[in-house]
Amino acid sequence: MTTDQDLKISGEAQPAAAADEGEDITPKKDRGVLKIIKRAGTENETPMIGDRVSIHHKGMLLNGKVFDSSHERTEPFAFHLGRGQVIKSWDIAVATMKKKEVCQLICKPEYGYGTAGSPPEVPPNSTLKFEIELLDFSGEDLYEDGGIIKRIKVKGEGYSYPNEGATVEIHLEGRCNGQLFDRRDVKYVIGEGEDHNIPSGVDKALEKMQKGEYCLLHLKSQYGFGDAGKHEFSIGPDMELDYEVTLKSFEKAKESWEMNTKEKVEQAAIAKEKGTAYFKASKYKQAVVQYGKIVSLLEMEYGLSDEERKISQSFLLAAFLNLSMCFLKLKDYMKVVECCDKALELDNTNEKGLYRRGEARLFMNEFDLANIDFHKVLEVNSENKAAKSQIAVCRKKIKEHNEREKRVYANMFQKFANQDAKKEGRKPSSEKDEALGKALEDSSDEEYNEEFEDEEKEEE
Repeated sequence: MTTDQDLKISGEAQPAAAADEGEDITPKKDRGVLKIIKRAGTENETPMIGDRVSIHHKGMLLNGKVFDSSHERTEPFAFHLGRGQVIKSWDIAVATMKKKEVCQLICKPEYGYGTAGSPPEVPPNSTLKFEIELLDFSGEDLYEDGGIIKRIKVKGEGYSYPNEGATVEIHLEGRCNGQLFDRRDVKYVIGEGEDHNIPSGVDKALEKMQKGEYCLLHLKSQYGFGDAGKHEFSIGPDMELDYEVTLKSFEKAKESWEMNTKEKVEQAAIAKEKGTAYFKASKYKQAVVQYGKIVSLLEMEYGLSDEERKISQSFLLAAFLNLSMCFLKLKDYMKVVECCDKALELDNTNEKGLYRRGEARLFMNEFDLANIDFHKVLEVNSENKAAKSQIAVCRKKIKEHNEREKRVYANMFQKFANQDAKKEGRKPSSEKDEALGKALEDSSDEEYNEEFEDEEKEEE
């Protein structure tokens, strides 16, 4: 990095001298932002719109006075490029930089803090000088889980985005390990990409694109074709994918707040039918999208008549129960519990809701809670053989868990006793202790079995 002394410009001639330096990097070529490279970058690639960039910077007035420095805060400054999160000159300049590059900028007021300045540090109408080092950049992580990384090559127009259910026209190219497997123009409805061999990651990314936007997407397998792969494209399981997508046009679906109750119920019926078709075809993620539509349409609906409320709750109950079944298939047991809780808020004795919540809790090793749920199922329907079978499984799992705990504690106490005996110069009485431990275990088992015998009698 250059020093403050290197950057100072003296006297009245400083604005004129500054104006003669550097390359004009403004789109308008009005010399509003002049750039001088102080240290070349280490790579050829430059950031794209929407990328998260990390920089060090130092801002100065033309008399050399520093008014801002990330070095003084001992940490870099990060922002998303081209989103208006920083002054115009930064968005323009950083987009031209390569990783590890250091540059100097001279910025006219309209590309800095304008006529207002930034009191008290920056006076009104100030031409400013910046030194910027581009430390790193990466694509935008759309859902903050590393699953969909988006980079914008051409920015779209307007301020509108497609919503779920919107009809979109796109051009896409898909690659796996650098090999092109799909290139086409396609028109379809967001949320139904699977019907067109389009992965869910593309569907989700389209909801964050503008008309005319051209972007690059990197999809982890859970947002691609998952563990099933895609036979049509000769893609194996758990493969990461790269797509180039251009959103040519779209027509937004009617938002729920624009619909009356009758329209919402009609849309809920359509979503339920589609969800059931997806479920029967073992397309559980697509089924989740459809059943989720029912929830978004009806869950927050107020001011209904008794008849409308009855119809709405019927759809919601079915949606939550069907979602719980989908999440069971997807092995997302936390969401199973959440959906069953919602269903049981509507009908606290719902047999399917209780049973599926019990199943999820059993998979989550919450044996006591699962046992309670299966007993509640029998309170609703004493002939439910599946619930009786699961209760037996719970008892077995609880007993195994308790026995493991006893062994852990027995070994721990024996270890401590042996250590104490060694310190005192005594021989560990292992045989005697083992016999005593066995007697305690047998006694505990008898009490445990008696408890379950009592429970069995109560059930009879």
